[in-house]
Formats: sequence, structure tokens, C-alpha cells
Amino acid sequence: MTSWKVVPGLLRVAIVLLRYRLDELVDATHLFRPLKFVRPLLGRPVVDVRPLSRGARIRLALNELGPIFVKAGQILSTRRDLVPADIADELALLQDQVPPFPGDQARAIIERELKLPVGTLYASFDPVPLASASISQVHAATLHDGRAVVVKVLRPRINERIARDVSLLHSLGEMAQRWHPNADKIRPLDAVAEVEKMLENELDLQREGANASLLRRNFISGVDLYVPEVHWELTTASVLTLERVTGVSCDDIIAIDAAGIDRKQLAAKGVRLFYEQVFRDNFFHADAHPGNIWVDPTRANEPRFIALDFGIMGSLPEADQYWLAQNFIALFERDYARIAKLHVDAGWMPASVRLDELEAAVRTVCEPYFTRPLSQISLAELVVKLFQTARRFELTLQPQLILLQKTLLNIEGVGRLLDPDIDIWAVAHPVLKRILRERYSPLRTMREIRKRIPEWFHNAPQLPELVRDAMRQIALGEQRLLHDAEHLTHQRRLVRRMLEVMGSALLGTTLLICATVLWTFGHPHGPLLPIAMAACGFLSFGFGWMRR
Repeated sequence: MTSWKVVPGLLRVAIVLLRYRLDELVDATHLFRPLKFVRPLLGRPVVDVRPLSRGARIRLALNELGPIFVKAGQILSTRRDLVPADIADELALLQDQVPPFPGDQARAIIERELKLPVGTLYASFDPVPLASASISQVHAATLHDGRAVVVKVLRPRINERIARDVSLLHSLGEMAQRWHPNADKIRPLDAVAEVEKMLENELDLQREGANASLLRRNFISGVDLYVPEVHWELTTASVLTLERVTGVSCDDIIAIDAAGIDRKQLAAKGVRLFYEQVFRDNFFHADAHPGNIWVDPTRANEPRFIALDFGIMGSLPEADQYWLAQNFIALFERDYARIAKLHVDAGWMPASVRLDELEAAVRTVCEPYFTRPLSQISLAELVVKLFQTARRFELTLQPQLILLQKTLLNIEGVGRLLDPDIDIWAVAHPVLKRILRERYSPLRTMREIRKRIPEWFHNAPQLPELVRDAMRQIALGEQRLLHDAEHLTHQRRLVRRMLEVMGSALLGTTLLICATVLWTFGHPHGPLLPIAMAACGFLSFGFGWMRR
């Protein structure tokens, strides 16, 4: 049940929605329907909303409702599986326009969090903020060794305000879930849960610092991407101190040209960086709009990007990362049958899906794109349409994949802004193949095996018991199946195949462990025997894989 404490807030939301002619959202809750009869008394919005699209009207309504609703709209713009495309495009235009809070309050928060006076912590601290947003604001400062930094401070009492507004959003979601006729499609409670999770992450500045630190370590050379350094001694959950960097926004074409930077080279580098973050490091900047991606104007000969704002980062489960990479490769090579099979093998679709129908649907989406020059093909747009088509075949995707889809749209948009003629395919294909070749090379596999040797030795004494228990369960299952004459032959064949697979896996594991031990500690006859044993182990695994 909705708490009576949030009823005034709910009424305010309903009134704003009616003023912006979003009647269909008010109709989702029977409680608010009578308000439609008093629309003339509710006042008019600043602009004439009648000719505007529903997405534009929702964006203006969220701006009027306040900063937390703006932040919720920004977050939902990344979830195109929950929000229709026309609305998501408008929500992506939302910008935090929040008046700053006084500098003396920022000083008080810093001193409370870091347990020392600001004058002791910093050589100088500017009380006038550089930027102000709905959750935090940023101040310039200088360390005692002369290094310039920025200090990000959470707004006073922001946790309480967000808790109140999230409670309001929960009530709205519950009512929409109960009354809206398309609640099963728009999934309002899932949308609210996503907003709540992202807001919780952004309220922890220490988490943002950890994100920045990992991204900086992944690009430690700083040649292609520079990430500001985190000053951990001056960082808590409510205060984040970062190295101050200077640059120009990646959409400021005039400034980039004035710096003498080759925009074609810069655009290609941006595409490569995206694929390296996703498929090499499995950790990517998921809020890569021009405000968060700068260009270093001092490096004309070897241009590089500067990353900012690390509150929203993405990563993929290892399995999804592999399947997604294979899908991209198949897409580059126009292998539609493989795309269909990969979607089923990845578990994104039920095994009952007819592969020929799925292949035909994929071909229908992709073929029109391949009639264009490669420089005019939008990979991001094609991926979005593929996901939309696949939903007809009961596609289930994790939020990380939707976040990746949104990031791909942003990156491709930046690339085409810098170089309208960029051939995304020509840049991305060799990068992805190189990353996959390195990631799944035999040498890397051997290194991973060497890492896991202690774990295998630890679990090795339990292996005979596990095999014995598995055999016993299979035998019991086979005995039960004897009572079903119709399935007897099939089940015996299945049991026999399972035993073959288990035997192949056990033999392959034993050979690989022995080969790794011989490789690690050396063998009097050289590396030939360990290599031969490893090859036999992989062959055994291959036989088991075919028999699965």
C-alpha cells in the first residue's frame, strides 16, 4: 500500500503531467483521473506543448518536477529495453541545471568527512563551484605540493531527499504496475529499481574513485586515453579529490581544429578505445557523452581523449562478453545463420526458437544496410534494430548489454561528429579480431591454467568422490527410467553419452594438469612431452564437447 506521506508528492506529479498533456500517464492510476476535469485550474506550462512529441513533453515535465526526476530521466535514457526509443532519445537530452549550494557548506562537509580543516587539507580551496549538478558539485583546489585538483562534494542532506523521492517513484511504479494496461511491457517496477540502483551508486563517491582508478590502470600509458589520478587520502564516500585536467569537449569542432588535431585520426582512435574497453578490459565508460569525454588540445601530433565522471561504468559477464564479440564478428562477415545460432547458444533466446526464422529476420534487418557505402553504415543503429527484432523471438538481455548498446550509440555519434566519413566497420573489425586472437590464444590459455594449478591441486582429492557420486546419481536415474519403456532407448543413449563426456573431461583435465606441472618444473627431455600431453588433453576436451 502507498504511504499517506507520499500522497502530496503524488498529486504534484499528477498535476505536472496533466499540465504537459501527458494524460495517458495519469490514466494509469484511477486515483488521479478526476484531476483531468480541473485541468483549466492547474495553470499552463511555460511553453506551448500541444505541437510537441510525447518524449519532449515528458522531458519538460521532468525538468519542472526537479533534479532527482531529471537524474531519473537520464538514467532511464540508458535503458532502451524499458523505455520506447522516441522517449529515450528525448530523455538523453536532459541536463542537470541546479543552483549551487553555498561554498561554506561544502567546506563543512569536507571537514566533517576528512576530520581536518580545509586549510590543512588543501593549500587553497575555491568556495565558488566550477560546476553544480543534482547530486554533487565540484570545487577547484590546490594541494600543498602545488598540484591542481578538483573536489567533488555531495549535496547536503542529499541522501534523505533521494530516499524521499525514490519512495515517491516506488509508489508511482506500484500504481502503474497495478492499473496500467501495458504494465507487463513497460515494467514500471523494473524501471524504478534501475533508477534506485544507479542513484545509490552515484551517492558513493568512493565507488566513483575506484572506477576512475581501475580505468586509469587499464590505460596507464595515457597515450590514447588519459584518466585523472585519484587522491585517496582526500577521498571518502561523500568527498572525491581528483587531479585537475584541462581539455576541450569532443564536440567542440572549432577548438579541435584550432589545436591542429587530425579529426580523422582522433575519430578512429575513439572507436578503437571503445572496443578495447569492452572486449580487452571488460570495463567501459558507460556515460560517454561529449560533456564527459574531452580532447587534449596540447597533443596535436598524437591526439588523445580525457575521460571524466566515472559514476556509471559497465562490465559484462565473461560468457556474454564472448558471445557478443562473436556476434559482432559474424555481423562484420554477414554470416546471418551464425548470428541466429549464437543468440540461441548464448542462452539469450529459448532453444525452441526456429533458427531458420530467426536467420530470416536477421537478414531482413541487415541486408538493407549493406547496400549503402560502408562509411554510411551505422553499426550502433544496426545493433539497436537487431535487438528490437530479436525481442519478437523472446530475447532476454541483461541490463549491461543495454548499457553497452547506449554507449555504442554515444561513441559512434562522437566518431561521426569528428569525422562524418568514418568507416566504423573498417576500424572496428581488425581491432576486435586482434583482441579476440590475443584473449583466446594458446599462450594466454596456458597462463590461465598455471594460475589455477593451486586450486586444482586443492580440489583434486575430492574429484574421485565427486565422480563416484555423479555415477551413482546417473545409475539411480537410469534405474528409474527403466520403468518408462517408451523412453528407455533414448535415456540409455543419453546416459552413455554423459559418461563419455565426463570421462573425456576427466581425462583432459588430468592430462592438462600433468602437462602444466611438467612445464612449470621442467622435464629432462625438454618441452616436447608437456606439449604433447596438453595437445592430447585438448583433443579429449574436444571429443567431449562434440559428444555433449
